[in-house]
Amino acid sequence: MSKRILVTGGAGFLGSHLCDKLVGLGAKVLCLDNMYTGHHRNIDHLKDNPNFEFIEHDVCDPLDIEVDEIYNLACPASPIHYQARPLFTIKTSFLGAMNMLELAKRNNATIMQASTSEVYGDPEHHPQQEDYWGHVNPIGIRACYDEGKRASEALFFDYHRVEGVKIKVVRIFNTYGPRMHPDDGRVVSNFIIQALKGEPLTLYGDGQQTRSFCFKDDLLEGFVRMMGTSDDVIGPVNLGNPNEFTIKELAEQVIALTGSSSSLDYLPLPSDDPKRRQPDITRAKELLDWEPQVFLAEGLQQTIAHFKQLLSL
Repeated sequence: MSKRILVTGGAGFLGSHLCDKLVGLGAKVLCLDNMYTGHHRNIDHLKDNPNFEFIEHDVCDPLDIEVDEIYNLACPASPIHYQARPLFTIKTSFLGAMNMLELAKRNNATIMQASTSEVYGDPEHHPQQEDYWGHVNPIGIRACYDEGKRASEALFFDYHRVEGVKIKVVRIFNTYGPRMHPDDGRVVSNFIIQALKGEPLTLYGDGQQTRSFCFKDDLLEGFVRMMGTSDDVIGPVNLGNPNEFTIKELAEQVIALTGSSSSLDYLPLPSDDPKRRQPDITRAKELLDWEPQVFLAEGLQQTIAHFKQLLSL
């Protein structure tokens, strides 16, 4: 019998691709989303598939359905969206996680939390390992997301220790690809849209801060491998691409791949913006036999093609 798998945040960028992957693997997928940052265009192609069901619902409200596995991706993940609704974001991170953990407990289901590299804050250790506790401003404008995700991890581990819930926790580093929200303010989508429109690419600070960009296909393979591990592998496990690029290098590569004549426009660095971000993926290699396969240029080309279509260019 096929597994019934719930994907919260399933109409979003990563969630919709995860639904595609799980349906392709033969699962019966329940896609749950309140459509704050999700979009029907991401899942319209699945709606006639008998192994796919869409449920419009907010994880902050309890849910009672039968499932075998839960991937908890529900939460605004871009600074523009979570800073616009900080109370909603921290409620989603905590109450949403608690409701999904309760659902997992009732169903004896395995639940995976899509946590984030933001739990490391503006890190003082580089690259970031899972045993690093982080350097986070608990009262800053990013705290609703950073501390919300830290709280959700604490909740997951307490439900595991106290209630015996089968959990998995992965920490996602910068991920990109087709179906990114065009207005989410993330650097890859910002740069591509600006380049395609011939506008200056907006860099903050001197452009020397670094990120490590993982293509969505690689990340989702890590998700599925993590869920497929034995019950004693609970994480946290970093999932991301360890190849580190400066923001300026990313901008120059986007300009070259789009053939744009855009210039670079430097603006002040936002509050609490991390200066360096690079995952140590030793644990993922050892436990999941996983590491990224897609080079940045290849992934950017696919993402550029998506945004060209979206902008009808």
